[in-house]
Amino acid sequence: MKYISFAIPCYNSEAYMEKAINSILEGGEDVEIIVVNDGSKDGTQKIAERYAAKYPTIVKAVNKENGGHGDAVNCGLAHATGHYFKVVDSDDWVDKDSLMKILEAVKGFVDTDTQVDMVIANYVYEKVGMTKKKVIRYDNVLPENQIFRWDDIGRFHLDQYILMHSVIYRTEMLRLCQLELPKHTFYVDNIYVYYPLPHVRTLYYLNVDFYRYFIGREDQSVNEKVMISRIDQQLFVTRTMIAMYELKMITSKKLRKYMINYLAIMMTVSSILCIRSKKPENLVKKKELWAYLKKKDYKTYLKIRYGILGQTMNLPGRPGRKVSSLAYSVARRLIGFN
Repeated sequence: MKYISFAIPCYNSEAYMEKAINSILEGGEDVEIIVVNDGSKDGTQKIAERYAAKYPTIVKAVNKENGGHGDAVNCGLAHATGHYFKVVDSDDWVDKDSLMKILEAVKGFVDTDTQVDMVIANYVYEKVGMTKKKVIRYDNVLPENQIFRWDDIGRFHLDQYILMHSVIYRTEMLRLCQLELPKHTFYVDNIYVYYPLPHVRTLYYLNVDFYRYFIGREDQSVNEKVMISRIDQQLFVTRTMIAMYELKMITSKKLRKYMINYLAIMMTVSSILCIRSKKPENLVKKKELWAYLKKKDYKTYLKIRYGILGQTMNLPGRPGRKVSSLAYSVARRLIGFN
């Protein structure tokens, strides 16, 4: 029996993927590691096959044509046999002690036939050049070491939202909600953590520093220059999230508020990238995005547009855009992302 399936999407990852694999191997026969080679042009597939040969009951090497990160996640989910499913990017890794504690909790759910849809743990920014590591924890927001529901959550800070790094889903729940990420698109990790939320009935939080999120490579997708070059994909993901739900239909008030605030962050990131690109055509795209939200979900639009983030991102004229950009720069330093 496999308690957790770990999918590792890989594209030209030969330089760092072994650290990710080795960190999960600490879980032994309780885990399944699905290394998905997404059409790499280096030695990624050979490394995956070597691990699969050495650990045939733990590691699967899946070779597929290039479809992007989201499609590799879809492929990993399709091959998963574990009760729970976790994505670990190929340049990241997990902490051994935390992994053991999470496995112990998951075993308890499975062995007692207790249904928990989402398991949450902390993640750590392993940022290049930073001696003090920033840890994103949720102990002020979520009940610890107990099963709870959305109505039991507290208020999330701006830097505290649940990301792909912090979440482990029940595999069958993901399949039942028919999660399928778009191909050839970056930033779909936002869809991965947003779309299943209304399908999650029960949650469990462990206050352990589990996921190690490496950040600092120049070619990394969250590098600001890279994000600006891929602004159309960021806008596509934000529009996709807007179209998923009419949020007034979400019955839990606390979940609804959380999802509105998540969308507000997505609108902010998309808007500021349009502004910082300094391209007139992207300013047009920014206006079109806000118009799309207004048309699709007017009540949500009003809450986001006239909230603090929405007002900051829509200050008029060039002076307003400078203020918006400055506010973003300050927030980026305080929060620690990209």
